[in-house]
Amino acid sequence: MLKNPRLSCLVLLDSHGEPAGVVSLHGLLAAMTDVCGNQAALLETLLDTMSEATTVVDTSNTVLYWNEAAEKIYEISRENVIGTSLETHFASDSIRLKDALAQGTTVQRVYHVPRPDRHVLINSAPIRLNGEIIGAISIEQDITELVRLNQELADTTAHLHTLKQEMNRYQAADDPFFAIKGHSASIQAAIQAAKKVAQTDATVLLYGESGVGKELFAQAIHQASRRHDKPFIAINCAAIPAALFESELFGYQGGAFTGAEKKGKPGKLEMAHGGTLFLDEIGELPLELQVKLLRALQEKQFYRVGGTDPITVNTRIIAATNRNLEQMVAEGRFREDLYYRLNVFSLEIPPLRERKEDILELVQIFIQEHSIAHGQPVPRIAPEVMQALFDYSWPGNIRQLRNVIERLFILQEGGVILPDHLPASIRSETALSLAVPERPPAAAIAPRPLKGGVSGGNGTEQERILAALDRTYGNKKAAAELLGISRGTLYNKMRKYGIRDGK
Repeated sequence: MLKNPRLSCLVLLDSHGEPAGVVSLHGLLAAMTDVCGNQAALLETLLDTMSEATTVVDTSNTVLYWNEAAEKIYEISRENVIGTSLETHFASDSIRLKDALAQGTTVQRVYHVPRPDRHVLINSAPIRLNGEIIGAISIEQDITELVRLNQELADTTAHLHTLKQEMNRYQAADDPFFAIKGHSASIQAAIQAAKKVAQTDATVLLYGESGVGKELFAQAIHQASRRHDKPFIAINCAAIPAALFESELFGYQGGAFTGAEKKGKPGKLEMAHGGTLFLDEIGELPLELQVKLLRALQEKQFYRVGGTDPITVNTRIIAATNRNLEQMVAEGRFREDLYYRLNVFSLEIPPLRERKEDILELVQIFIQEHSIAHGQPVPRIAPEVMQALFDYSWPGNIRQLRNVIERLFILQEGGVILPDHLPASIRSETALSLAVPERPPAAAIAPRPLKGGVSGGNGTEQERILAALDRTYGNKKAAAELLGISRGTLYNKMRKYGIRDGK
Protein backbone atom coordinates (compact mmCIF):
# COMPACT_ATOMS: atom_id res chain seq x y z
CA MET A 1 0.00 0.00 0.00
CA LEU A 2 1.26 3.54 -0.89
CA LYS A 3 0.63 6.55 1.29
CA ASN A 4 1.31 10.18 0.26
CA PRO A 5 1.05 12.40 3.37
CA ARG A 6 2.72 15.57 2.00
CA LEU A 7 2.51 15.12 -1.79
CA SER A 8 6.31 15.12 -1.94
CA CYS A 9 7.05 11.48 -1.38
CA LEU A 10 5.44 8.08 -1.30
CA VAL A 11 5.57 5.93 1.84
CA LEU A 12 5.41 2.18 1.33
CA LEU A 13 3.57 0.32 4.11
CA ASP A 14 3.97 -3.35 4.94
CA SER A 15 1.19 -5.82 5.63
CA HIS A 16 0.89 -4.58 9.23
CA GLY A 17 0.51 -0.95 8.23
CA GLU A 18 3.99 -0.02 9.32
CA PRO A 19 6.24 2.18 7.14
CA ALA A 20 8.60 0.03 5.06
CA GLY A 21 10.22 2.63 2.81
CA VAL A 22 10.04 6.04 1.22
CA VAL A 23 10.18 6.96 -2.48
CA SER A 24 10.33 10.56 -3.61
CA LEU A 25 7.65 11.54 -6.11
CA HIS A 26 10.27 13.16 -8.35
CA GLY A 27 12.33 9.95 -8.43
CA LEU A 28 9.31 7.81 -9.22
CA LEU A 29 8.26 10.05 -12.08
CA ALA A 30 11.81 10.09 -13.45
CA ALA A 31 12.00 6.28 -13.36
CA MET A 32 8.63 5.96 -15.11
CA THR A 33 9.72 8.50 -17.75
CA ASP A 34 12.90 6.52 -18.41
CA VAL A 35 10.94 3.28 -18.83
CA CYS A 36 8.47 4.90 -21.23
CA GLY A 37 11.31 6.52 -23.16
CA ASN A 38 13.14 3.22 -23.50
CA GLN A 39 9.99 1.47 -24.70
CA ALA A 40 9.26 4.25 -27.20
CA ALA A 41 12.84 4.11 -28.57
CA LEU A 42 12.65 0.32 -28.84
CA LEU A 43 9.30 0.46 -30.66
CA GLU A 44 10.48 3.18 -33.07
CA THR A 45 13.69 1.28 -33.88
CA LEU A 46 11.74 -1.95 -34.39
CA LEU A 47 9.24 -0.32 -36.75
CA ASP A 48 11.93 1.44 -38.83
CA THR A 49 13.95 -1.79 -39.09
CA MET A 50 11.02 -3.70 -40.61
CA SER A 51 10.94 -3.94 -44.40
CA GLU A 52 7.13 -4.00 -44.34
CA ALA A 53 5.11 -0.79 -44.19
CA THR A 54 3.75 -0.51 -40.64
CA THR A 55 0.95 1.79 -39.48
CA VAL A 56 -0.49 2.17 -35.96
CA VAL A 57 -3.65 4.20 -35.29
CA ASP A 58 -5.70 5.02 -32.21
CA THR A 59 -9.45 4.54 -31.79
CA SER A 60 -10.20 7.69 -33.80
CA ASN A 61 -8.15 6.38 -36.76
CA THR A 62 -5.42 8.94 -36.09
CA VAL A 63 -1.93 7.79 -37.08
CA LEU A 64 0.44 7.24 -34.16
CA TYR A 65 3.28 5.41 -35.95
CA TRP A 66 4.33 5.47 -39.63
CA ASN A 67 7.65 3.77 -40.39
CA GLU A 68 10.21 4.36 -43.16
CA ALA A 69 8.90 1.49 -45.30
CA ALA A 70 5.44 3.10 -45.28
CA GLU A 71 7.01 6.39 -46.39
CA LYS A 72 8.61 4.62 -49.38
CA ILE A 73 5.56 2.62 -50.42
CA TYR A 74 2.98 5.41 -50.12
CA GLU A 75 5.38 8.32 -50.74
CA ILE A 76 4.03 10.24 -47.76
CA SER A 77 6.46 11.49 -45.10
CA ARG A 78 5.77 10.72 -41.47
CA GLU A 79 5.69 14.44 -40.67
CA ASN A 80 2.65 14.79 -42.92
CA VAL A 81 0.78 11.71 -41.73
CA ILE A 82 1.44 11.28 -37.99
CA GLY A 83 -1.28 13.00 -35.98
CA THR A 84 -3.70 13.06 -38.91
CA SER A 85 -6.56 10.75 -39.84
CA LEU A 86 -5.89 8.06 -42.44
CA GLU A 87 -8.99 9.23 -44.29
CA THR A 88 -7.06 12.41 -45.10
CA HIS A 89 -4.71 10.38 -47.30
CA PHE A 90 -6.74 7.33 -48.42
CA ALA A 91 -10.28 6.58 -49.55
CA SER A 92 -12.43 5.64 -46.58
CA ASP A 93 -13.69 2.35 -48.05
CA SER A 94 -10.14 1.10 -48.68
CA ILE A 95 -8.82 1.47 -45.11
CA ARG A 96 -8.65 -2.01 -43.57
CA LEU A 97 -7.78 -0.59 -40.15
CA LYS A 98 -11.33 0.79 -39.85
CA ASP A 99 -12.65 -2.79 -39.80
CA ALA A 100 -10.13 -3.67 -37.10
CA LEU A 101 -11.24 -0.68 -35.00
CA ALA A 102 -14.99 -1.01 -35.49
CA GLN A 103 -15.44 -4.77 -35.61
CA GLY A 104 -12.24 -6.15 -34.12
CA THR A 105 -11.58 -7.89 -37.45
CA THR A 106 -8.20 -9.46 -38.20
CA VAL A 107 -7.11 -9.96 -41.81
CA GLN A 108 -4.07 -11.75 -43.21
CA ARG A 109 -2.38 -11.50 -46.61
CA VAL A 110 -5.19 -9.58 -48.34
CA TYR A 111 -4.26 -8.29 -51.79
CA HIS A 112 -4.45 -4.50 -52.09
CA VAL A 113 -3.52 -1.85 -54.68
CA PRO A 114 -2.94 1.41 -52.77
CA ARG A 115 -1.55 3.16 -55.86
CA PRO A 116 -1.61 2.29 -59.58
CA ASP A 117 2.07 1.32 -59.39
CA ARG A 118 2.01 -0.41 -55.98
CA HIS A 119 0.77 -3.83 -54.90
CA VAL A 120 0.78 -5.01 -51.29
CA LEU A 121 -0.42 -7.83 -49.04
CA ILE A 122 -2.13 -6.49 -45.91
CA ASN A 123 -2.09 -7.95 -42.38
CA SER A 124 -4.12 -5.94 -39.86
CA ALA A 125 -5.43 -6.51 -36.34
CA PRO A 126 -6.95 -4.53 -33.43
CA ILE A 127 -4.82 -3.61 -30.40
CA ARG A 128 -6.55 -4.59 -27.16
CA LEU A 129 -5.90 -3.65 -23.52
CA ASN A 130 -7.87 -5.54 -20.88
CA GLY A 131 -10.25 -6.67 -23.63
CA GLU A 132 -10.92 -3.14 -24.89
CA ILE A 133 -9.81 -1.98 -28.34
CA ILE A 134 -7.43 0.97 -27.99
CA GLY A 135 -6.13 1.09 -31.56
CA ALA A 136 -5.11 -1.00 -34.58
CA ILE A 137 -1.97 -2.01 -36.47
CA SER A 138 -1.44 -2.72 -40.16
CA ILE A 139 1.62 -4.43 -41.67
CA GLU A 140 1.82 -4.37 -45.46
CA GLN A 141 4.27 -6.35 -47.61
CA ASP A 142 5.28 -4.76 -50.90
CA ILE A 143 4.84 -7.29 -53.72
CA THR A 144 5.06 -4.80 -56.58
CA GLU A 145 8.15 -6.47 -58.05
CA LEU A 146 6.52 -9.90 -57.87
CA VAL A 147 3.43 -8.62 -59.66
CA ARG A 148 5.60 -6.90 -62.28
CA LEU A 149 7.57 -10.07 -62.97
CA ASN A 150 4.36 -12.07 -63.16
CA GLN A 151 2.93 -9.58 -65.67
CA GLU A 152 6.12 -9.70 -67.73
CA LEU A 153 5.93 -13.49 -67.72
CA ALA A 154 2.29 -13.36 -68.82
CA ASP A 155 3.07 -10.81 -71.56
CA THR A 156 6.05 -12.83 -72.80
CA THR A 157 4.00 -16.03 -72.78
CA ALA A 158 1.23 -14.32 -74.72
CA HIS A 159 3.77 -13.00 -77.21
CA LEU A 160 5.24 -16.48 -77.64
CA HIS A 161 1.77 -17.89 -78.19
CA THR A 162 1.17 -15.27 -80.88
CA LEU A 163 4.47 -16.04 -82.58
CA LYS A 164 3.84 -19.77 -82.46
CA GLN A 165 0.35 -19.33 -83.86
CA GLU A 166 1.73 -17.21 -86.69
CA MET A 167 4.47 -19.75 -87.36
CA ASN A 168 2.00 -22.61 -87.43
CA ARG A 169 -0.30 -20.63 -89.70
CA TYR A 170 2.43 -20.13 -92.29
CA GLN A 171 4.18 -23.49 -91.92
CA ALA A 172 1.26 -25.83 -91.64
CA ALA A 173 -2.06 -24.05 -91.97
CA ASP A 174 -3.73 -27.36 -92.75
CA ASP A 175 -2.37 -29.18 -89.67
CA PRO A 176 -2.37 -27.46 -86.25
CA PHE A 177 -0.48 -30.45 -84.85
CA PHE A 178 2.48 -29.73 -87.12
CA ALA A 179 4.58 -28.47 -84.16
CA ILE A 180 4.31 -31.84 -82.36
CA LYS A 181 7.14 -33.98 -83.72
CA GLY A 182 7.51 -37.73 -83.71
CA HIS A 183 6.29 -40.77 -85.62
CA SER A 184 6.25 -43.35 -82.83
CA ALA A 185 3.03 -45.24 -82.25
CA SER A 186 2.47 -43.72 -78.79
CA ILE A 187 2.77 -40.07 -79.82
CA GLN A 188 0.74 -40.64 -82.98
CA ALA A 189 -2.03 -42.27 -80.91
CA ALA A 190 -2.06 -39.21 -78.62
CA ILE A 191 -2.22 -36.87 -81.62
CA GLN A 192 -5.10 -38.79 -83.21
CA ALA A 193 -7.06 -38.71 -79.94
CA ALA A 194 -6.38 -34.97 -79.59
CA LYS A 195 -7.59 -34.34 -83.14
CA LYS A 196 -10.89 -36.08 -82.36
CA VAL A 197 -11.59 -34.18 -79.14
CA ALA A 198 -10.57 -30.91 -80.80
CA GLN A 199 -13.74 -31.08 -82.92
CA THR A 200 -15.87 -30.84 -79.76
CA ASP A 201 -16.15 -28.37 -76.87
CA ALA A 202 -15.41 -31.06 -74.26
CA THR A 203 -13.14 -30.17 -71.34
CA VAL A 204 -9.74 -31.83 -71.76
CA LEU A 205 -7.36 -32.92 -69.00
CA LEU A 206 -3.79 -33.46 -70.23
CA TYR A 207 -1.54 -35.76 -68.23
CA GLY A 208 2.19 -35.89 -68.71
CA GLU A 209 5.56 -35.38 -67.10
CA SER A 210 7.26 -32.01 -67.14
CA GLY A 211 8.69 -31.20 -70.56
CA VAL A 212 6.60 -33.60 -72.69
CA GLY A 213 4.78 -30.78 -74.52
CA LYS A 214 1.42 -30.47 -72.78
CA GLU A 215 1.05 -26.82 -73.79
CA LEU A 216 1.83 -27.70 -77.42
CA PHE A 217 -1.06 -30.16 -77.34
CA ALA A 218 -3.35 -27.55 -75.76
CA GLN A 219 -2.49 -25.01 -78.47
CA ALA A 220 -2.97 -27.59 -81.21
CA ILE A 221 -6.37 -28.65 -79.85
CA HIS A 222 -7.44 -25.00 -79.79
CA GLN A 223 -6.17 -24.34 -83.33
CA ALA A 224 -7.95 -27.45 -84.63
CA SER A 225 -11.25 -26.52 -82.95
CA ARG A 226 -14.09 -24.28 -84.05
CA ARG A 227 -12.72 -21.67 -81.66
CA HIS A 228 -9.41 -21.26 -83.51
CA ASP A 229 -10.14 -17.63 -84.43
CA LYS A 230 -10.84 -16.76 -80.77
CA PRO A 231 -8.27 -16.17 -77.99
CA PHE A 232 -6.09 -18.88 -76.48
CA ILE A 233 -5.25 -17.74 -72.94
CA ALA A 234 -2.83 -19.66 -70.71
CA ILE A 235 -2.43 -19.35 -66.96
CA ASN A 236 0.06 -21.28 -64.84
CA CYS A 237 -1.58 -22.20 -61.55
CA ALA A 238 1.79 -22.84 -59.91
CA ALA A 239 3.45 -19.58 -60.94
CA ILE A 240 0.91 -17.15 -59.47
CA PRO A 241 0.70 -16.56 -55.68
CA ALA A 242 -2.63 -17.62 -54.16
CA ALA A 243 -3.33 -14.03 -53.08
CA LEU A 244 -3.16 -12.87 -56.72
CA PHE A 245 -4.74 -15.85 -58.44
CA GLU A 246 -8.37 -14.83 -57.91
CA SER A 247 -7.89 -11.38 -59.47
CA GLU A 248 -5.78 -12.92 -62.29
CA LEU A 249 -8.47 -15.47 -63.12
CA PHE A 250 -11.64 -13.42 -62.53
CA GLY A 251 -10.35 -9.83 -62.80
CA TYR A 252 -11.40 -6.99 -60.53
CA GLN A 253 -14.06 -4.33 -60.64
CA GLY A 254 -13.24 -0.66 -61.09
CA GLY A 255 -12.72 0.96 -57.69
CA ALA A 256 -12.28 -2.39 -55.94
CA PHE A 257 -8.88 -1.24 -54.73
CA THR A 258 -7.42 2.16 -54.04
CA GLY A 259 -5.60 3.29 -57.17
CA ALA A 260 -7.13 0.55 -59.34
CA GLU A 261 -8.10 1.28 -62.93
CA LYS A 262 -11.47 3.02 -63.10
CA LYS A 263 -12.79 0.57 -65.66
CA GLY A 264 -11.47 -2.42 -63.76
CA LYS A 265 -9.47 -5.23 -65.30
CA PRO A 266 -10.79 -8.41 -66.94
CA GLY A 267 -9.43 -11.74 -65.75
CA LYS A 268 -8.05 -14.55 -67.88
CA LEU A 269 -11.40 -16.38 -67.87
CA GLU A 270 -13.15 -13.32 -69.28
CA MET A 271 -10.38 -12.66 -71.82
CA ALA A 272 -10.78 -16.22 -73.15
CA HIS A 273 -14.49 -15.73 -73.87
CA GLY A 274 -15.39 -17.64 -77.03
CA GLY A 275 -11.96 -19.27 -77.06
CA THR A 276 -9.90 -21.55 -74.83
CA LEU A 277 -8.48 -21.15 -71.33
CA PHE A 278 -5.46 -23.34 -70.63
CA LEU A 279 -4.98 -24.08 -66.91
CA ASP A 280 -1.44 -25.42 -66.62
CA GLU A 281 -0.28 -27.23 -63.45
CA ILE A 282 -3.88 -27.45 -62.20
CA GLY A 283 -2.76 -29.81 -59.42
CA GLU A 284 -0.97 -26.90 -57.70
CA LEU A 285 -4.17 -24.87 -57.24
CA PRO A 286 -4.99 -24.34 -53.51
CA LEU A 287 -8.19 -25.92 -52.21
CA GLU A 288 -9.89 -22.61 -51.41
CA LEU A 289 -9.43 -21.48 -55.02
CA GLN A 290 -10.60 -24.83 -56.40
CA VAL A 291 -14.07 -24.08 -54.98
CA LYS A 292 -14.31 -20.75 -56.83
CA LEU A 293 -13.03 -22.26 -60.07
CA LEU A 294 -15.54 -25.13 -59.86
CA ARG A 295 -18.43 -22.73 -59.33
CA ALA A 296 -17.38 -20.66 -62.34
CA LEU A 297 -17.04 -23.74 -64.56
CA GLN A 298 -20.39 -25.18 -63.51
CA GLU A 299 -22.42 -21.98 -63.74
CA LYS A 300 -20.41 -20.50 -66.66
CA GLN A 301 -20.52 -17.19 -64.87
CA PHE A 302 -18.56 -15.46 -62.14
CA TYR A 303 -18.05 -12.17 -60.35
CA ARG A 304 -15.03 -9.95 -60.61
CA VAL A 305 -13.23 -9.22 -57.35
CA GLY A 306 -15.20 -6.40 -55.78
CA GLY A 307 -17.96 -6.70 -58.40
CA THR A 308 -21.69 -7.32 -57.94
CA ASP A 309 -22.78 -8.06 -61.51
CA PRO A 310 -22.35 -11.63 -62.81
CA ILE A 311 -20.29 -12.10 -65.98
CA THR A 312 -21.31 -14.94 -68.30
CA VAL A 313 -18.66 -16.54 -70.49
CA ASN A 314 -18.47 -19.27 -73.10
CA THR A 315 -14.96 -20.56 -72.60
CA ARG A 316 -13.50 -23.98 -73.27
CA ILE A 317 -11.24 -25.37 -70.55
CA ILE A 318 -8.08 -27.38 -71.17
CA ALA A 319 -6.19 -28.31 -68.00
CA ALA A 320 -2.81 -29.99 -67.62
CA THR A 321 -0.94 -31.60 -64.76
CA ASN A 322 2.04 -33.80 -63.99
CA ARG A 323 0.44 -34.89 -60.72
CA ASN A 324 -1.69 -37.96 -59.99
CA LEU A 325 -5.01 -36.19 -59.39
CA GLU A 326 -6.83 -39.36 -58.39
CA GLN A 327 -4.34 -39.91 -55.59
CA MET A 328 -4.61 -36.25 -54.57
CA VAL A 329 -8.41 -36.63 -54.43
CA ALA A 330 -8.03 -39.68 -52.18
CA GLU A 331 -5.67 -37.73 -49.92
CA GLY A 332 -8.04 -34.76 -49.73
CA ARG A 333 -5.64 -32.40 -51.57
CA PHE A 334 -7.82 -31.97 -54.66
CA ARG A 335 -11.59 -31.60 -54.78
CA GLU A 336 -13.36 -34.65 -56.17
CA ASP A 337 -16.12 -32.61 -57.83
CA LEU A 338 -13.59 -30.39 -59.62
CA TYR A 339 -11.62 -33.46 -60.72
CA TYR A 340 -14.67 -35.00 -62.40
CA ARG A 341 -15.60 -31.63 -63.89
CA LEU A 342 -12.19 -31.38 -65.55
CA ASN A 343 -11.74 -35.06 -66.40
CA VAL A 344 -14.33 -35.18 -69.20
CA PHE A 345 -11.71 -36.30 -71.70
CA SER A 346 -8.28 -37.26 -70.39
CA LEU A 347 -5.26 -37.52 -72.66
CA GLU A 348 -1.92 -38.88 -71.53
CA ILE A 349 1.17 -37.65 -73.37
CA PRO A 350 3.94 -40.27 -73.34
CA PRO A 351 7.38 -39.38 -71.93
CA LEU A 352 10.36 -39.37 -74.25
CA ARG A 353 11.84 -42.55 -72.76
CA GLU A 354 8.75 -44.46 -73.97
CA ARG A 355 9.17 -43.28 -77.57
CA LYS A 356 12.91 -43.39 -78.08
CA GLU A 357 12.52 -43.95 -81.80
CA ASP A 358 11.57 -40.26 -81.99
CA ILE A 359 14.87 -39.12 -80.44
CA LEU A 360 16.71 -39.37 -83.74
CA GLU A 361 14.19 -37.20 -85.55
CA LEU A 362 14.07 -34.66 -82.72
CA VAL A 363 17.87 -34.39 -82.59
CA GLN A 364 18.00 -33.66 -86.32
CA ILE A 365 15.24 -31.04 -86.03
CA PHE A 366 16.84 -29.26 -83.07
CA ILE A 367 20.34 -29.27 -84.52
CA GLN A 368 19.03 -27.81 -87.78
CA GLU A 369 17.09 -25.12 -85.87
CA HIS A 370 20.26 -23.95 -84.14
CA SER A 371 22.21 -24.07 -87.39
CA ILE A 372 19.69 -21.81 -89.08
CA ALA A 373 19.46 -19.47 -86.08
CA HIS A 374 23.26 -19.03 -85.90
CA GLY A 375 23.88 -19.13 -89.64
CA GLN A 376 26.31 -22.05 -89.33
CA PRO A 377 26.59 -25.41 -91.11
CA VAL A 378 24.93 -28.43 -89.55
CA PRO A 379 27.59 -30.10 -87.38
CA ARG A 380 28.41 -33.78 -87.63
CA ILE A 381 27.51 -35.99 -84.67
CA ALA A 382 29.81 -38.79 -83.61
CA PRO A 383 28.05 -42.19 -83.47
CA GLU A 384 29.02 -42.54 -79.77
CA VAL A 385 27.14 -39.33 -79.04
CA MET A 386 24.01 -40.57 -80.82
CA GLN A 387 24.22 -43.85 -78.93
CA ALA A 388 24.44 -41.99 -75.61
CA LEU A 389 21.47 -39.78 -76.49
CA PHE A 390 19.49 -42.85 -77.48
CA ASP A 391 20.32 -44.76 -74.27
CA TYR A 392 19.66 -41.89 -71.84
CA SER A 393 16.40 -41.91 -69.85
CA TRP A 394 15.56 -38.17 -70.36
CA PRO A 395 13.78 -37.30 -67.08
CA GLY A 396 13.24 -33.76 -68.44
CA ASN A 397 11.81 -35.12 -71.69
CA ILE A 398 11.78 -33.01 -74.87
CA ARG A 399 12.59 -29.77 -73.05
CA GLN A 400 15.76 -31.35 -71.66
CA LEU A 401 16.69 -32.83 -75.06
CA ARG A 402 16.35 -29.43 -76.71
CA ASN A 403 18.61 -27.85 -74.07
CA VAL A 404 21.22 -30.59 -74.42
CA ILE A 405 21.30 -30.18 -78.20
CA GLU A 406 21.83 -26.43 -77.77
CA ARG A 407 24.74 -27.19 -75.43
CA LEU A 408 26.26 -29.63 -77.93
CA PHE A 409 25.90 -27.10 -80.74
CA ILE A 410 27.74 -24.48 -78.68
CA LEU A 411 30.56 -26.84 -77.67
CA GLN A 412 31.16 -28.37 -81.10
CA GLU A 413 34.75 -28.36 -82.33
CA GLY A 414 35.58 -28.11 -86.01
CA GLY A 415 31.98 -28.87 -86.99
CA VAL A 416 31.95 -32.16 -85.02
CA ILE A 417 30.07 -32.98 -81.80
CA LEU A 418 32.18 -35.35 -79.69
CA PRO A 419 31.35 -37.53 -76.66
CA ASP A 420 33.18 -35.28 -74.21
CA HIS A 421 30.79 -32.46 -75.14
CA LEU A 422 27.95 -34.38 -73.48
CA PRO A 423 26.80 -33.40 -69.96
CA ALA A 424 28.30 -35.55 -67.20
CA SER A 425 24.86 -36.87 -66.22
CA ILE A 426 24.35 -38.42 -69.67
CA ARG A 427 27.85 -39.84 -69.86
CA SER A 428 27.60 -41.43 -66.40
CA GLU A 429 24.16 -42.96 -66.96
CA THR A 430 24.94 -44.38 -70.36
CA ALA A 431 28.39 -45.62 -69.25
CA LEU A 432 29.85 -44.05 -72.36
CA SER A 433 33.39 -45.19 -73.12
CA LEU A 434 35.35 -42.29 -74.52
CA ALA A 435 38.57 -44.24 -74.90
CA VAL A 436 37.40 -46.68 -77.58
CA PRO A 437 35.41 -44.86 -80.26
CA GLU A 438 33.62 -46.94 -82.87
CA ARG A 439 35.48 -44.97 -85.53
CA PRO A 440 37.46 -41.72 -85.73
CA PRO A 441 35.39 -38.60 -85.11
CA ALA A 442 36.28 -37.32 -88.58
CA ALA A 443 34.21 -40.15 -90.02
CA ALA A 444 31.09 -39.14 -88.08
CA ILE A 445 28.05 -39.09 -90.29
CA ALA A 446 26.35 -35.75 -90.87
CA PRO A 447 22.56 -35.76 -90.51
CA ARG A 448 20.79 -36.00 -93.86
CA PRO A 449 17.08 -36.32 -94.72
CA LEU A 450 15.69 -39.81 -94.72
CA LYS A 451 15.69 -41.16 -98.28
CA GLY A 452 13.28 -44.05 -97.87
CA GLY A 453 11.03 -45.94 -95.50
CA VAL A 454 12.37 -48.35 -92.92
CA SER A 455 9.27 -50.37 -92.12
CA GLY A 456 9.07 -52.51 -95.24
CA GLY A 457 6.75 -52.29 -98.18
CA ASN A 458 8.58 -49.37 -99.85
CA GLY A 459 11.88 -49.92 -101.65
CA THR A 460 14.16 -52.94 -101.59
CA GLU A 461 15.65 -54.41 -98.43
CA GLN A 462 18.99 -52.83 -99.27
CA GLU A 463 17.36 -49.40 -99.67
CA ARG A 464 15.56 -49.72 -96.33
CA ILE A 465 18.83 -50.63 -94.56
CA LEU A 466 20.61 -47.66 -96.15
CA ALA A 467 17.72 -45.38 -95.14
CA ALA A 468 17.83 -46.61 -91.53
CA LEU A 469 21.58 -46.11 -91.29
CA ASP A 470 21.23 -42.68 -92.83
CA ARG A 471 18.54 -41.66 -90.35
CA THR A 472 20.47 -42.95 -87.33
CA TYR A 473 23.75 -41.32 -88.33
CA GLY A 474 25.33 -44.75 -88.86
CA ASN A 475 24.37 -46.05 -85.41
CA LYS A 476 23.94 -49.80 -85.88
CA LYS A 477 21.97 -50.47 -82.70
CA ALA A 478 19.47 -47.68 -83.39
CA ALA A 479 19.14 -48.68 -87.06
CA ALA A 480 18.44 -52.28 -86.10
CA GLU A 481 15.66 -51.15 -83.73
CA LEU A 482 14.11 -49.03 -86.45
CA LEU A 483 14.15 -52.00 -88.82
CA GLY A 484 12.78 -54.34 -86.16
CA ILE A 485 15.71 -56.77 -86.39
CA SER A 486 18.64 -57.68 -84.14
CA ARG A 487 21.99 -55.97 -84.50
CA GLY A 488 23.57 -59.29 -85.54
CA THR A 489 21.03 -59.70 -88.34
CA LEU A 490 21.75 -56.15 -89.47
CA TYR A 491 25.51 -56.88 -89.67
CA ASN A 492 24.84 -60.03 -91.74
CA LYS A 493 22.63 -58.12 -94.19
CA MET A 494 25.17 -55.30 -94.44
CA ARG A 495 27.84 -57.85 -95.42
CA LYS A 496 25.41 -59.44 -97.85
CA TYR A 497 24.82 -56.17 -99.71
CA GLY A 498 28.35 -54.85 -99.27
CA ILE A 499 27.15 -51.92 -97.11
CA ARG A 500 29.81 -50.23 -95.02
CA ASP A 501 28.92 -47.50 -92.51
CA GLY A 502 25.77 -46.53 -94.36
CA LYS A 503 27.59 -46.08 -97.71
